Amino acid sequence: MLEVWKWANLTLAFVMELVALAALGLWGWKTADATLVKPTLAVGVPLLAALAWGLFASPNATFDHPLLTLATKVVVFGGAAVGLWAVHYRAAAVVFVTVLVANLLAIRLGHLTL
Repeated sequence: MLEVWKWANLTLAFVMELVALAALGLWGWKTADATLVKPTLAVGVPLLAALAWGLFASPNATFDHPLLTLATKVVVFGGAAVGLWAVHYRAAAVVFVTVLVANLLAIRLGHLTL
């Protein structure tokens, strides 16, 4: 049962990363006014976030340093939450942060490392 709990939390962590990228893309689409800027921000912001995640926060990060990992996670997850709030998806922002915090607590309390 412990193994199921571990994998469920790790799967949820991955889903939250994908949701963060989608939220950043939504923010980019809703924020831009110009026709050419909309797709640029909607694709570019999540792409930059994914690149930063791969370099600094992924389990196989190129630059493995705890401060860089923490900063990247704060910027990506925080940016997603703030982005949802800014485009008036406030309930989604609150749910996102609540699920994220619960998942991080479950991972830490279960002595799992990401």
